[in-house]
Amino acid sequence: MQQLSNKVAIITGASSGIGYATSRLFAREGAKVVVAARRQAELDALVGEIEESGGEAVALAGDVKDETFAKALVEMAIGRFGGLDVGFNNAGSMGEMGPTPDVSLSGWKDTIETNLTSAFLGAKYQTPAMLGRGGGSLIFTSSFVGYTVGMPGTAAYAAAKAGVIGLVKAMAVEFGPKAIRVNAILPGGTDTPAARGFADTEDKQAFVKGMHALKRIATPEEIAQTVLYLASDASTFTTGTALLVDGGVSINKT
Repeated sequence: MQQLSNKVAIITGASSGIGYATSRLFAREGAKVVVAARRQAELDALVGEIEESGGEAVALAGDVKDETFAKALVEMAIGRFGGLDVGFNNAGSMGEMGPTPDVSLSGWKDTIETNLTSAFLGAKYQTPAMLGRGGGSLIFTSSFVGYTVGMPGTAAYAAAKAGVIGLVKAMAVEFGPKAIRVNAILPGGTDTPAARGFADTEDKQAFVKGMHALKRIATPEEIAQTVLYLASDASTFTTGTALLVDGGVSINKT
């Protein structure tokens, strides 16, 4: 039985990594998906793959920092599929890194806007659409960085991702009585293009794997399974959580 039959979902950051894997999984589980990212060609290819497998999807390219884009995604979900049940606000980036005093103000602002303001904008327009359906599930991608682990050189990213968790907790309380669940996933190291760029040598890759209790990093498909849990009726009593999906990196000391 499909876990997301008759559900409509928006997924940002869908052109690669966790967003890409989640889009395909949601479609296999019966959801009609609106996929979003900056790269139109990659989104079109994703929609083609979903449709070839019998699923339904539509794509819209744009910048998640743009309020008009957040609004347009919801309008597309309603116009094409009749409503919205799930919002997976996944897009983000590490942004400008380095010693905190060396981070430029423009780099700080861009990182906050990409990771935190985009989450707020997604929620701002997705929430009213879910209220019109009698409830729904808002899901955000945060990070263990800035929550359970401090890493040097990541001040802007850590602050933004920690801010996402604050947004989740406030919204969970605000909209819980109206049947909207609000949660964040906190992935550990995951085999994505961004991660491969960060750990670009065998030594760095070995170090990152060793940080985890499982001594490996995740596949995007593994993280997508947790997003599916939060989107589905399996998690109807789960809200306000910062859900670690981190392979034990937050507790590992070995």
